[in-house]
Amino acid sequence: MTNYGIKTSGKSEVGSTPLRTKSGFSLIELVIVVVIIGVIAAIAIPRMSRGAAGAADSALRADLSVLRSAIDLYTAEHVGALPTGTGITKQLLQYSDAIGNTQLTKSKTHIYGPYLRSVPPLPVGVQKGKSGIGSGSGAAIGWVYDSATGNIHANCTAREADDAGVLYSSY
Repeated sequence: MTNYGIKTSGKSEVGSTPLRTKSGFSLIELVIVVVIIGVIAAIAIPRMSRGAAGAADSALRADLSVLRSAIDLYTAEHVGALPTGTGITKQLLQYSDAIGNTQLTKSKTHIYGPYLRSVPPLPVGVQKGKSGIGSGSGAAIGWVYDSATGNIHANCTAREADDAGVLYSSY
C-alpha cells in the first residue's frame, strides 16, 4: 500500500524510519522563480515605455489631422478664406458669419461652425499640455499656425523628435 508521503502512524510501511513531510520551497526553487520574473521584467518594461512614447506620437498625428480638417472645412465654408492668425481659436470654436466674425450662439448670420469642441492639448514636447494656437512660440502656445498658408504644426523645438528621429514640428 502506498501512502504518498502522508504520515499515518509515524512509521513507514517499508522500514522503521519515520516519513518526512515536505513543507515550503527549497532555496533553488525560489532563485529560479526570481530569475524568471527578472527576465520577464527586463523584456516587458522597455517595451511598455516605448509604447507610451509611440502613443504620444500617434496622438500628435491624430490631433494635427483634426486641426487641419477643421481649418480645411472653415476654408471651404468661407469661400477659400483661411482663419485669421489672431482669430483662429474663436473661428474654429464658435459660430461665424460669411466674413469670419464670430459669436458664441448661432444666428441668422452666424451659421458656420463651430469646427471643434475644444483645441486639443499638445501631447509631446516641452509645451506638452498647452492648447493655444498662435503665429509663433509662446508660453501658452501648443500649436503654431501660419495664416498665409493655412499650415499648422506642433510648437516643438528643433531638438524634439520621435524615436525615428522625425522632428515633431515637421509632422
